[in-house]
Amino acid sequence: MSPFSKSLRFSQRVAAACVRQHSSLTTELIENMDKKATWDRFYTESNSKTTNFKNFEWFFGFDAIRDFIMPLLQTKSNPDALLQILDMGCGTSAVGPCIYRHSPVPVRVTCADISPIAVRLMQEHVQSKAIQPLNLSSQLEFVELDCTRLHKHFGSRSVDLIVDKGTTDALLRSKEGKGKAGLVLKQCLKVLQGSGSLLQFSDEDPDARLLWLETEAQEQGLKAADVGVHEVGELRGVCYYCYQVTPRSNI
Repeated sequence: MSPFSKSLRFSQRVAAACVRQHSSLTTELIENMDKKATWDRFYTESNSKTTNFKNFEWFFGFDAIRDFIMPLLQTKSNPDALLQILDMGCGTSAVGPCIYRHSPVPVRVTCADISPIAVRLMQEHVQSKAIQPLNLSSQLEFVELDCTRLHKHFGSRSVDLIVDKGTTDALLRSKEGKGKAGLVLKQCLKVLQGSGSLLQFSDEDPDARLLWLETEAQEQGLKAADVGVHEVGELRGVCYYCYQVTPRSNI
């Protein structure tokens, strides 16, 4: 399948979600998924029609990917250390809170999004539900953060795991977002521990995404990261993948 066909299919699914929420958002969201104002409008209008908060999941929820995430948390060299986890471009997804709730090892989960509306909605939801972690030392926070500037919030080599469920896809399919997607990847490699990983969940074919990742993960002509791919599975006729990016400590 061509990259154009993949992009069109992704856009059609986004459009379907918008129709369910607010049809006038469709064109804006498809073309401008890299813009803060677009997401502010999306989350404002998505939650204006109901008094009951509901998590909005791109692609799928936590249960579909927990087997990719949880084993990485239990293979760290120091099981007592507070692992730093970033749910990047979290929106109103339940993935970050689910990691916090189910991790047997202590974690500090940071759910970050460019939209302050999404951040506020999640803060209010978690407070109202009083979610308790499996490990009592675990922590959960929600922050407004432009993911092209992760270094403003995280120190170099300070994060153990970054989860990206659709954020890079949204940037790559936007009119002006491809450059931002490359910058986000470089920021991830900067803040990740040498033993850390970036997990990108996507519907993009490996032939296209692996080439893009390997090309972008270059520094001074050297390979800055190792890249692998695993199949997540098929959902509603669409095949999804987990791209695992691990920084090379010698770069």
